[in-house]
Amino acid sequence: MQEIELKFLVPESRLKGLMRQVKVKSSQVTQLAAHYYDTPDQQLAQAGIGLRIRKEGDTWVQTIKAGGDGIATRLEHNAVLDDKQVQEMLHNNGLMPDLTIYAETPVASALADFKLKKLAKNLTRLYVTNVERTTRLLIEDSSDETDSCIEMAYDHGEIVHGTDDSQRKTIQEIEFELVSGDLDFLFTTAKTWCKRYKLCLSTVTKAENGGLLINGQNHSPAVGADLSQLDLNKDSSMPAFIRAAVHNCLLQILPNSSAIVAGSIDDEHVLQVSIGLERLQAALTAFDSFSDEINPDWLPILKQTSSLLDNYYQLTHINTYIEPELQALGAPAVDWTTDIENIKITPINTLQANDFQLTLLELIAFTMSDPSIEPQTDKLALDKLAKILSKQYNKCLKADKETDEVSSTDLVSDDVNVDMDISEDNQDEALLCDHLKALRYISEFSAPLLSKKKAKKKTKRWLKRLIKAHIALEQRNDDNQYQQFYALKSAKDTNALYGAGWFAAMLTDDPIYIETRLAKFKDSSTFW
Repeated sequence: MQEIELKFLVPESRLKGLMRQVKVKSSQVTQLAAHYYDTPDQQLAQAGIGLRIRKEGDTWVQTIKAGGDGIATRLEHNAVLDDKQVQEMLHNNGLMPDLTIYAETPVASALADFKLKKLAKNLTRLYVTNVERTTRLLIEDSSDETDSCIEMAYDHGEIVHGTDDSQRKTIQEIEFELVSGDLDFLFTTAKTWCKRYKLCLSTVTKAENGGLLINGQNHSPAVGADLSQLDLNKDSSMPAFIRAAVHNCLLQILPNSSAIVAGSIDDEHVLQVSIGLERLQAALTAFDSFSDEINPDWLPILKQTSSLLDNYYQLTHINTYIEPELQALGAPAVDWTTDIENIKITPINTLQANDFQLTLLELIAFTMSDPSIEPQTDKLALDKLAKILSKQYNKCLKADKETDEVSSTDLVSDDVNVDMDISEDNQDEALLCDHLKALRYISEFSAPLLSKKKAKKKTKRWLKRLIKAHIALEQRNDDNQYQQFYALKSAKDTNALYGAGWFAAMLTDDPIYIETRLAKFKDSSTFW
């Protein structure tokens, strides 16, 4: 079967209020002791599979979970075990899962790449969890006989290393699982609790947390865009297409956002969330006519979130990467720690913001909603994509022409600009970069439908040239921003003049390289 659930981290400041709603008369408290299994090199975890044997009250249950059809869905199979046999295996320190029970079940497909006999021999207990689970049912009253029901479960406990019980990781999370009825009730309920208690979405499973403990990590590595998971075909309707594009963006955004709200300060997590948000904004803007269910309030919130993340990322990138590079070239040291500490809204503040979390919930609900009930379900996305891509492509050509016109009238100055104002030339370049970025992302979404078998090389070549032009121009824009940071910093710290001058020189050298990349892009015929 598939379980449909939403998981959230609970902020400490809201815990008391939340517990008053969790621990009511009808709630039940269960002690859960779970043993998690994998191969020593964690082959199951790498395949997105969790395998456990857990004591639920007085019953022992073997459970396997694997990836499902959507962001909030997972394949799950539960098998009640013989208590006497489990006790005997525990007594002999030999409690192990039985993989033969999955042969004729829906979850068998998740294990298709494994040789089960070999896998069973290599399984070992990696970690255990000791969790107190408090559950209550939330039921929607309705006029018909099909009431919707959600199980809310608050888990508090810890994960313990399988061979070193001094290594532990705290678990404190709340889950909402749809037991029966309408999916809308799940999301409406989750939004109400999210708004009231400032909950933050998390995609990190207990199995993933256990793997992190075993590997001595606090957070999973950053997740980049994965277009191989874009679920589209030639017959995809317009509503199905935009849902698939949004879903693909969320697969990048949610894991990185989960790491940040859980405390990660890794620049790569911030960068990948930002890229995911940019891809999402491009999709929602270009394909806004593909669905009547797109909320116009999403874009302003996503844009604000991107802007706040970018401001922080630029400064920390200077401190972590650029400063060491400049000092290696002989530059005097510049201390950016105070500047970073003075940033009032950090990535964790940005992503914990209630409006952003609620927007994520609405976007997940959108991807899981049925596209076939929309008015445009009979219209193919394929019939609309070429026109949309051409429109964006022409914006790029126009912006490039305007940039050339401005550049031809400007004189390059060797003086370091200590003013933070962006010149007209820089504004035009930034606009061109934005147009190229949007074209890149919507082209990547559209290519699987538009690219014919005989023209795949042409599509690949065109995208490659577009991406190189986009990256080159984006690097110039970044260098311009870094130059301005150092120039502004030099008013208080003269050591920063080196960095300001160095980036000014870089900006002088960039145009020829960028023009070459843009020329190759413009000379390539489009794939649609």
